[in-house]
Amino acid sequence: MAKPKKTPRPKAETPKGFRDYFGAEVTQRTEMLRTIAGVYHRYGFEALESSAVETVEALGKFLPDVDRPNEGVFAWQESEDDGAGDWMALRYDLTAPLARVYAQHRNDLPTPYRRYAMGPVWRNEKPGPGRYRQFYQCDADTVGSASMAADAEICAMLSDTLETVGIPRGDYVVRVNNRKVLNGVLETMGLADEGQRDAVLRTIDKFDKVGADGVRELLGKGRLDASGAFIDGVGLSDDQAGPVLAFLTSKGVDAAATVANLRAAVGASQIGVQGIDELDQIGDLLAAGGYGPDRIVIDPSVVRGLGYYTGPVYEAELTFEIFDEKGRKRQFGSVSGGGRYDDLVKRFTGQEVPATGISIGVDRLLAALREKGRIQAVEHGPVVVTVMDRDRMADYQAMVAELRNAGIRAEVYLGNPKNFGNQLKYADKRNSPVAVIEGGDEKANGVVQIKDLILGAQIAANATLEEWKERPSQYEVARSDLVAKVREILAGQAG
Repeated sequence: MAKPKKTPRPKAETPKGFRDYFGAEVTQRTEMLRTIAGVYHRYGFEALESSAVETVEALGKFLPDVDRPNEGVFAWQESEDDGAGDWMALRYDLTAPLARVYAQHRNDLPTPYRRYAMGPVWRNEKPGPGRYRQFYQCDADTVGSASMAADAEICAMLSDTLETVGIPRGDYVVRVNNRKVLNGVLETMGLADEGQRDAVLRTIDKFDKVGADGVRELLGKGRLDASGAFIDGVGLSDDQAGPVLAFLTSKGVDAAATVANLRAAVGASQIGVQGIDELDQIGDLLAAGGYGPDRIVIDPSVVRGLGYYTGPVYEAELTFEIFDEKGRKRQFGSVSGGGRYDDLVKRFTGQEVPATGISIGVDRLLAALREKGRIQAVEHGPVVVTVMDRDRMADYQAMVAELRNAGIRAEVYLGNPKNFGNQLKYADKRNSPVAVIEGGDEKANGVVQIKDLILGAQIAANATLEEWKERPSQYEVARSDLVAKVREILAGQAG
């Protein structure tokens, strides 16, 4: 009789494009979300938590910056007896769910509706270094206001948010443009063919990678890319391509010069002039609030979400330099973007509903703060109360309770206490700052031993024998002074 085949064990591995997050990373993200939420709340925005799953119909075909929208989501069909179940998908951003929520509950919501939302989103895209299929976003949007004051407020709030989480002024810039100005440029070019217009938009979107000369070549006959392959161009003449280059290179020495250059680029186009007037309004409102060019600038090179946004667009870029994996200097780049999207709610209601907002990439912002040394990749763990006598567990639990009631993170060692060395190894693995020791002798004498694990590690690594004797890292104190001494050691480590 043949032996039954064993069921193979599953592989303990993370799915491709996903990763696990441990202690310090989760704590840091939670703290950042709390800080950002505080800024949003201060500006009068209300929290919204919507479902992580939406119908594919509700999500629509609006996945930004992806050539094949419906292939960019994780979707499945609900099982029904007739085989006609709804198609469902994990949300790919927090904006499409907002459009559904507003359309569904608009009679019960104030107008304008100001909301913020935070949480994971999922993209079914090819993963790469630092590019995951699940990541956190942190959004704030105003729905129901066509006023440029709403856009100016979003930009100001984004600036305040960056400074509040620890990006100092001078290390970032919020750049503002307007999709209507680009529409005016296209109108000035006189391109009747829709395919040719789309090709021009795709070429403009490559400006930050190939520069003005590269865009000129791609609008014309084409160019050789970095690998030596020839990329066919759109086939425009120099005269036709001229307005695009004038638009992309119109940033002047100040806002007034930029606006003047943009007016020249759009000519008599009404939609273009309207977009420039809107930029003017945003600039005036920001200046009135004290947000100068050291924080927010008008920049025509911002061409994000060309198929998505309908008016002003904004992007927050970190300007300090970092080293890439090959040791080359480069700027950190964008950590947030957004804009006005007046067509998204219309899919549900049939009526245009103005809306504008931003999305902050939380994981990228955390990485930026680590690069600046504003947060550490590793944080201290809890104070560990060691167990010298398992029959006196109540004594150790009493110590932990005192520490916790004093606001100090602490735990009792719950492994096998037989080997004391293993308890200290555990504390090291937890990156604990302090260990508390109370054996039979200490109990009888009314004292405890408190070991400064951080100082101890530093002494062991660097100090001479004489220095080690002069700088003890273990202290004997009265049992009643436990909390005070632990607090003193923790304060010294923080300083």
